[in-house]
Order: sequence, then C-alpha cells, then structure tokens
Amino acid sequence: MSDKLPQITQNYHDILVGLGENPEREGLLDTPKRAAKAMQYLCRGYTQSLDEIVNGALFASDNDEMVIVRDIELYSLCEHHILPFIGKAHVAYIPTGKVLGLSKVARIVDMFARRLQIQENLTRQIAEAIQQVTGAAGVAVVIEAQHMCMMMRGVEKQNSVMTSSVMLGAFRESCNTRQEFLQLIGRGR
Repeated sequence: MSDKLPQITQNYHDILVGLGENPEREGLLDTPKRAAKAMQYLCRGYTQSLDEIVNGALFASDNDEMVIVRDIELYSLCEHHILPFIGKAHVAYIPTGKVLGLSKVARIVDMFARRLQIQENLTRQIAEAIQQVTGAAGVAVVIEAQHMCMMMRGVEKQNSVMTSSVMLGAFRESCNTRQEFLQLIGRGR
C-alpha cells in the first residue's frame, strides 16, 4: 500500500483545493501526506489475511463450554461517507476440540473493522471468520457502535447507538444458548 502513498497524497491535495482551501498555507503544507498515511493506517485490514492474523494460534482443548470475549473496542469507517463508527464487539464461540488464542479474537475484529465497512457486514464477517478458524459448534457476535455519519451530519443524533448481531450454529438453533450469551454480555433479560 505504501506504493500508493503519492497518489493518495495527491488526491487529498485535490480535495483541499476542491473545498476552497489553500494546500500551500502553513497549517496545511503536510496535511495531504499526513491524511494519506492516516487513511492507509485506518484501512490496513485490506493488507491482512485471516491466516496471518491467526498464525497457528489454535490450541487443543477439552472445553466445550462457551468462550466469550467482551468489550473489544473497534474503530471503522463507514463505506457510505468514509466517516468513523466507534464501538465494541462481543464475540462468543463454543469450541469443538480447539480454542483460539485470546488476542486473535481481537485481531480478527480489527482486521475486518479496518476496512471501509457497514456494521451489519462487519458483524457477519467476524462471526464467519471465527467459525471458519475454530470449527466451533456455534458463534455469536454482537456489535454496538456510534456512527459519526449520523452524529455529525444528517439527522445529528448524538446519543444513538446501533446494535447488530449474528448468531451461527448453536447460538441460532438454541434459544437457551443465545439467552445465556446475551445475559453474560449484559444484554439479556
């Protein structure tokens, strides 16, 4: 992606000009390059793969009880306005002989969040990746996020939070399993 830096920098320069700004003024002299580097960082998920992220961190285990990682902070950019949405993900799976290294769950969330995205798709991508990697009996993902495209523009609703969920396998098929997960993340009755 670094080979694209000059083109992205030029694009930011052109955007500043298009907005009526002077990219040659002191405060903006290096802004196009800084913005280009920031965008590459914020979209680094495009350069990552699931195999790289997991890196063999699957471990044999007799545990067949629910594993939950709660409150994984996430930062993404909506694909409609390229504005941030910020929130947290709760991820659970029911192992079938293998458990995933704890940090890998958070890294999978980050890999998909660091792409232009909508929250609904992000939720599904995380769930399907965890399922693919672990072969779990079930996977559940809930994401709660605030969207700047709704807070800073448009309807400008400051306290709105979007919640999305994907339930696979046992979490979809069993009301009790789903309810246990939701209670453990503080969303059940």
